[in-house]
Amino acid sequence: MSDSKPQPTRLRVGRLTKAHGLKGAVKVELYTDDPEHRFVPGAQFSLQVPDSSPWHGKSITLSELRWYNGAPVAFFESVADRTAAESLVKAILWVEQSEDAQPEEDDAWYDHQLVGLRVLRDGTQVGTVARVDHLPAQDLLIVDTPNGEVMVPFVGAIVPTVDIAAGTLTVTPPGGLFEDLPGEADAEPPPAASDTE
Repeated sequence: MSDSKPQPTRLRVGRLTKAHGLKGAVKVELYTDDPEHRFVPGAQFSLQVPDSSPWHGKSITLSELRWYNGAPVAFFESVADRTAAESLVKAILWVEQSEDAQPEEDDAWYDHQLVGLRVLRDGTQVGTVARVDHLPAQDLLIVDTPNGEVMVPFVGAIVPTVDIAAGTLTVTPPGGLFEDLPGEADAEPPPAASDTE
């Protein structure tokens, strides 16, 4: 008998960017449009940090989220001073999320909703979403194609439509993203320059 209970999945909600003050506070780059729901006292976050970090394999609990000059600053239990806060800089915060849960904000999707979607360009399938890579600057969709993996910036200008119900995602990529640029494929390499020219 199969267990139909929804499985939890991990959701990235923020990155710690800089120690703030002397009492253990850390500035947060938010990856959610709903910080009032995600960043509440008592919320637990698992940490993505290098293997060498003293925080590797650990979780932290939020005490409070405050706003200073429009920027979010987090206070965590067991982070009592600036030295501890600095050891958390660049850590990525993750939470567990039920697979059947839906994002609070519009035009937002969880990774597990995107993986497996057929990628369409001009109505033709060019690949399938294999995974989502979360980088500090932007998110990338990694698309499996017949010619290998293609990294697609997950921005509205390039990915204008995501249709979870239809199982598709439409892309309008710049030339060369999904194929060799005209004239590059099968082109002969230029002759080596002569020293006597």
